[in-house]
Amino acid sequence: MPIFKKNEPEPKDQETVNENTPVIPEELPILPLKGVVVYPLTVLPLNVGQARSLRLVDDVVKEPNRLIGLVTIKTDKFEDAGPDDLHEIGTAAIIHRMLRAPDGTVRLIVQGVERIRVKEFSALEPYLKAKIELAPEAIDKDVQVEALMRNTVELFRKLVNLSQTLPEEMLMAALNVEDPRQLAYMIATSLRIDLQDAQELLELDDIQAKLVKLDALLTKEVDVLELGKKISGQAQAEIEKNQREYILREQMKQIQKELGEGSEQEAEIKEYEKKIAEAGMSAEAEKEARRELERMKTMPPAAAEYHVIKTYLDWLVDLPWNKTTQDNLDIPNARRILDEDHYDLQEIKARILEYLAVRKLRAERGGDTAEAYTYRGSILTLVGPPGVGKTSLGQSVARALGRKFIRMSLGGMHDEAEIRGHRRTYIGAMPGRLMQSIKRAETKNPVIMLDEVDKVGADYRGDPSSALLEVLDPAQNKTFRDHYLDVDFDLSQVIFICTANTLETISGPLRDRMEILMLSGYTDYEKTQIAKGYLVPRQMTENGLEAGEATFDDQALYAIIRDYTREAGVRNLEREIGRVVRKLATKIAEGEATPFHVTPALVGQLLGKARFYNEVRERTETPGVATGLAWTPVGGDILFIEATRMPGGKGFLVTGQLGDVMRESAQAAYSYVRSKSADLGIDPEIIEKSDVHLHVPEGATRKDGPSAGVAMATALASLFTNRRVKDNIAMTGEITLRGRVLPVGGIKEKVLAAHRAGLDTVILPNRNERDLEELPDEIRNDMRFILAEHVQEVWNAALEPKATMPDLNGHERDLTRTPSLTHVN
Repeated sequence: MPIFKKNEPEPKDQETVNENTPVIPEELPILPLKGVVVYPLTVLPLNVGQARSLRLVDDVVKEPNRLIGLVTIKTDKFEDAGPDDLHEIGTAAIIHRMLRAPDGTVRLIVQGVERIRVKEFSALEPYLKAKIELAPEAIDKDVQVEALMRNTVELFRKLVNLSQTLPEEMLMAALNVEDPRQLAYMIATSLRIDLQDAQELLELDDIQAKLVKLDALLTKEVDVLELGKKISGQAQAEIEKNQREYILREQMKQIQKELGEGSEQEAEIKEYEKKIAEAGMSAEAEKEARRELERMKTMPPAAAEYHVIKTYLDWLVDLPWNKTTQDNLDIPNARRILDEDHYDLQEIKARILEYLAVRKLRAERGGDTAEAYTYRGSILTLVGPPGVGKTSLGQSVARALGRKFIRMSLGGMHDEAEIRGHRRTYIGAMPGRLMQSIKRAETKNPVIMLDEVDKVGADYRGDPSSALLEVLDPAQNKTFRDHYLDVDFDLSQVIFICTANTLETISGPLRDRMEILMLSGYTDYEKTQIAKGYLVPRQMTENGLEAGEATFDDQALYAIIRDYTREAGVRNLEREIGRVVRKLATKIAEGEATPFHVTPALVGQLLGKARFYNEVRERTETPGVATGLAWTPVGGDILFIEATRMPGGKGFLVTGQLGDVMRESAQAAYSYVRSKSADLGIDPEIIEKSDVHLHVPEGATRKDGPSAGVAMATALASLFTNRRVKDNIAMTGEITLRGRVLPVGGIKEKVLAAHRAGLDTVILPNRNERDLEELPDEIRNDMRFILAEHVQEVWNAALEPKATMPDLNGHERDLTRTPSLTHVN
């Protein structure tokens, strides 16, 4: 706290302070101070307004020595502050001057004399009195104290130079002080410090400790003032720069006016008028652009709204309102490109060619108009597991048509504004990703692939899938309105192709606007052909190998497919082929002779231990285990159903993180097996005295659906009859309480999964016979299919006729059969 305000003269009493310290009595009246600490050897003004404090002052000034005790309040209580509210250490002071104000308050000029310690209070009324003792600091002016005094004066010099409130006279006074105590108190009185720090400084008994604390407070204050000065300087420089630019602009306007030239703003507006006229906008868009341009003319370039309008006009004039790419509707050429880029997928290719053929006929027979080229057909949606070529099909369509291709990934999108854009009222608003893609393509008829449309989310910011309803509706997207642009834009000439892994997460209204094309997984033969024709050449090129330096035989590719990958697509297959090619590239770089012929043995050397092997035979060694089939968004998979029993009382437990539908299927299977115990030759006492536990492994994966009912019933029948399930059979189908086998979905994916697992027989519901037509010829030739209408037919085909005996460990074992071994190459 400074002693005086800026330019306020010191009281004359400071110049006439008595050299001899007055005698301080043992009892002094105590004046509580709020928000201020008075130090010895300093002069300070005080305002007194409380009644008891005024009475105290009146009594003190009548005394010849005018001595008073000044003690700071340590609590929030000020009115009627008592002994418990005051600090123990204070200052004995002399009242040099008293001035009465018209409002009844009194202004005092006091001089601190000596530090005192309050021993006990002797009176509370009419004001506080206390017995005190002097508490002077220990002063030992050694070298350390001298060094601290110099450092304190230097810091104070910096503070005076930075501060606008401390006069130079304060610095001169500090330079002339030789007493370390007086120096510390004089500088502390002029500082802007917290009340707690000020009191702590007073209470320190050692002068060296006082100077150390004072230096810390001075350093902090200097740092704050230097930072403030830096910020002020930067702000001043920015203001001066803006003023300079303003003056230069005004001068430039006058110069341009004298020369008969327009201003920079006028030139910019003329440029926008030219762009608007040449952009080929719709009538609505041109009207809005010219309206915004008129607003822009009336604004100074420095206005914030000026740049908002400028950005908006840039978007309007840069959009391809009438720019299109000429379609290449040569159907044989499109067929050739699709065959070059993708193996098989004949049904998908045929549908794409139909799509292009309709566009060609409409263009040829509808005249040379935009409407003729606008085919309001369905939105093609490719659904299938990862790695089967959904995205690359969209690229092939764009290449066949000669159009620009844009891929928009919708996975994880939660904000509707990413599709429709933000309204211009928001700071930093911009159009949605759809219009941004159209602008980048520089044509209004690109091929836009909406990738991962099944992974669109929804939260408090909106539902992007709802915004896609207008985009993907051929009857509505002719007048698509982005929130930022706020004018209609024609999307009817855009070819939208969507991709997804599953249909379950796509909303019904959105799915209704799509034509679904299902892509199933590839067979091992198809993967081999894809690897030979596409993956191997691409990986050799990417890894620097020339044609002929390495060759793969079919058995090597088959080994990679079976032993190192387990997928419906070919993404991991390409990754493993890339690993092999890179290891060969390392050998070539080390100087080994080429060419390399990759065989299954070499694959094992390069890729190491096989990651996958046929575990069906091992898992079905024990009665009570059946192999089921499951459909997943990433393709089909095999599913083991395990059942076991223990002594109990007809309890039935189902585990494996199963959904409600699957649990009900398990209960139905158990009930049916119990109802047919006599036909199966099961001793009723076995069921009565057994608890049964049915488990589906891989408990971390959630499972649901009715198609495992047949496998569950077979596993339970195997358990109770001690007959193993054949290790080459997998099955799928829903079961009823009457033993009927009902049809299920995903047959192609499930059969492909069985084939990948090395199984050669699949039991299917009889009514799924028509689904076998979708299977590739090599699968139908390699595998045997058993069509069943009743569970009894499944049991006859799946269960081995020979019963087993329990081994010494309590497991069921065929004593005449040698357990199979799993061979790992």
